[in-house]
Amino acid sequence: MLQIPRIKPKSQLISVAEAYEYCRLITAEYAKTFYLGTLLMPKEKRKAIWAIYAWCRNTDELVDGAGAASTTDDTLIEWEQKLQSTFDGKPIDNADVALADAVQQFPINIQPFRDMIAGQKMDLYRSRYDNFDELKLYCYRVAGTVGLMSNAVLGVKKSHSCVPWERRKNFYNPEKEAISLGIAMQLTNILRDVGEDARRGRIYLPLEDLAEFDYTEKDLLLGVNDDRWKAAMRFQIKRAREYYRQAEQGISYLIRDSHLPVWTSLMLYQGILDAIENNDYDVFTKRAFVKKPIKIASLPVAWLRSQAL
Repeated sequence: MLQIPRIKPKSQLISVAEAYEYCRLITAEYAKTFYLGTLLMPKEKRKAIWAIYAWCRNTDELVDGAGAASTTDDTLIEWEQKLQSTFDGKPIDNADVALADAVQQFPINIQPFRDMIAGQKMDLYRSRYDNFDELKLYCYRVAGTVGLMSNAVLGVKKSHSCVPWERRKNFYNPEKEAISLGIAMQLTNILRDVGEDARRGRIYLPLEDLAEFDYTEKDLLLGVNDDRWKAAMRFQIKRAREYYRQAEQGISYLIRDSHLPVWTSLMLYQGILDAIENNDYDVFTKRAFVKKPIKIASLPVAWLRSQAL
C-alpha cells in the first residue's frame, strides 16, 4: 500500500467560533431544509450538527465537486488521515476546527465517518447499481452514517421508565432508526436529483427496479416521463416513505429537546417526495422543493408530534 506522508496542520488556524460560523454558513447554503431543523436545537447541539454537516459536505465534494476529476484512492486515504488527526484533537485545516471541538463535547464515534469515506470511494468507481441491496449499502455509507453521527449529539434517553429498577432494562439506542432516516433522506435526494445525475452519466435507481417497469437506462438518460416512469417513481417513493416510517419510531427514544428538530427535519424532507408527485414525477426538468408556506405550516404539526409521540 502506498504510504502517504503525515500531513502537518496549518501554522495558523481560525478560532473555534469562526470555524462554527463557517460550518453554519455551509449548512445554510447547501441544506436549507435541514438547516431549518437545526435552528430548533439547543445552541451547542446545533453547532455540533453544523460541524458534522460541513465535514460531510466537504467529503462529498471530493467526488462530486469542481475538483472531483483529480480525486483518487490516495486522496481519500489522505482525507481519512486528516479525519483521525481531527479526532485526536489536532485539526489540520480550518474546516476541521469545529469538528474537533464537537468531538470533545459529544460522544461522537469515528467509525461512521470512515464508513462515509468508503461511500465516496464507491462513487469513484461506479455509476450504476444493479439492485436495491447494492444501493442500500451506498445509502448507508453516505447518509445512514449521518444518522449515527447525529444521534451522538442529539442524545438518547437513559430510560422511558421512572422506576429505578426498570431504567437499565428499558434503555434503547435507536441506531437502526437513525440509519433508516439517513437512508430515507438519501433516497429522497436520489429521486429529486435523477435528471441532474443523469446529465453526469450517473443512475442511482436500481436497474433491476427500472426493468420491472420496462423502463431502460436509455429512457432515463433521455428524460422520458411516461406511464412506465411514473409507475417506477411511485414504487421508489413508497420505499422511501417506508424508511421514514421506520425512522419515526426512534424519535421518542431521543432526549426531549431533540424531538422537535428531528420531527421537523423528517417532515420537511419527506415533503420533497410530495413535491415530486405534484410535479407529475418530472425530475428531469423540474427541481422538487418544499415551498416556504408549507414549511411554516409544518412546524405546528411537528411540535404536536414531538409532544405526543
